[in-house]
Amino acid sequence: MLDYSILHWGTFLTAAILLNLSPGPDIAFILGQTAKGGSKAGFAAMYGIWTGAAGHVLFAAIGLSAILATSAVAFSMVKWVGAGYLIWLGIKALRSKGGGLVGDQGGDIISNEKIFRQGILVSLLNPKVAIFFLAFLPQFVVAGAGPAWAQLLLHGSLIIVVAGFVEPPLILVGSKLAKAIRGNPKLGLWLDRSLGTLFIALGLKLALSER
Repeated sequence: MLDYSILHWGTFLTAAILLNLSPGPDIAFILGQTAKGGSKAGFAAMYGIWTGAAGHVLFAAIGLSAILATSAVAFSMVKWVGAGYLIWLGIKALRSKGGGLVGDQGGDIISNEKIFRQGILVSLLNPKVAIFFLAFLPQFVVAGAGPAWAQLLLHGSLIIVVAGFVEPPLILVGSKLAKAIRGNPKLGLWLDRSLGTLFIALGLKLALSER
């Protein structure tokens, strides 16, 4: 049961690593929160993203993600909510005075719990992630290796495990960079504007995406 070849695991792990390194809302949110609040904020964002991803894996395993893949109405609803949320985060960054991204002590401090919840929403409200899991995971379901739902759950969970090796080093490097630039208002303003533009661009890309 759940017995796979070395070639199978090599192909899957390579794809999982590339997936976790690819730029997107998840990585942008994690690195943005790291630069803003340091490693603790970055890890809170990361755990939130992982929780949202776990929800997508579970949905894919029990077949709920198929609704997004087959229903234009359901896809559009989730897509527009997700796009709106990303654009809202981008506008907040654009309207900041430059201290938000580098953790200006004079501004409002967002709790790690709130960052965690935001991370869940960033992941869950991206229907492309749900459809990706639905399209990607079945490629690694092997006939006779075990129940399909168990194989989907295993491979989906392993993608998150791989993220555990890829994303923490990025957070630690980002945290050191944030400490180096803290107290530089002009650079902080530039970084806030850059992150805000990135989130808005990602939101617009999601809004314009098709099933």
